[in-house]
Amino acid sequence: MFVVFFRTLIIYFVIIVCLRIMGKRQLGELQPSEFVIAILISNIATLSIEDTDIPLLGAVVPIITLMSAEVILSYITLKSGKAQVIVTGNPVAIIRNGNIDQQSMRDLRFSIEDLMSQLRISGVFDIEDVGWAIVETNGALTVYPKPQAQPLTPKSAADPKSVSNAPPMVLISDGVLCSKTLSACKLSEDWYKSVLKENSVCEKEVFLMTCTPEGKYYLVKKEGKQK
Repeated sequence: MFVVFFRTLIIYFVIIVCLRIMGKRQLGELQPSEFVIAILISNIATLSIEDTDIPLLGAVVPIITLMSAEVILSYITLKSGKAQVIVTGNPVAIIRNGNIDQQSMRDLRFSIEDLMSQLRISGVFDIEDVGWAIVETNGALTVYPKPQAQPLTPKSAADPKSVSNAPPMVLISDGVLCSKTLSACKLSEDWYKSVLKENSVCEKEVFLMTCTPEGKYYLVKKEGKQK
């Protein structure tokens, strides 16, 4: 009995340390790779606790190995956009400018009932109020209401034109340009270059830049200064 008790405590603390090393994002909604890691670790821990014939190192080593693999994979996806797409995929818009993208829903095997349920969870009961609905890589649905359905804020009250018809999209992520965003927002390359020139930066010096189809943008330099 005492053997099981101490084995359980040791494995518990090992898992806690591994989760802390992997990062806080493990505690929220999981990406596919993170979900797999969580299942494997839980199965290894359960087997080693139930079967005392399994050496304790037979549980600790695989758990630490999985943790190390996840940390390395996270670092790779942080530095490589292509690797991130392979591991986590891309967000997919199933409602664009108020129009339902039926093909995207079929590709995601997202039924009408799934869509309506997720909209209600987001507090939207009239699909006609939805401008954009995006299925994130973790399966959650993000909803961007049409301008007339958005709550009134001091900013929108002072300047109604500040409300965009579409959510801001990432144009530059850690110095890497996403050319698809320019096409989606119907913005020219000349506009993009003029913004960089206006802010006296080059593409590699930008940590984050978002834009909207109206040409509004938000820019953060890698040093942390923003304009």
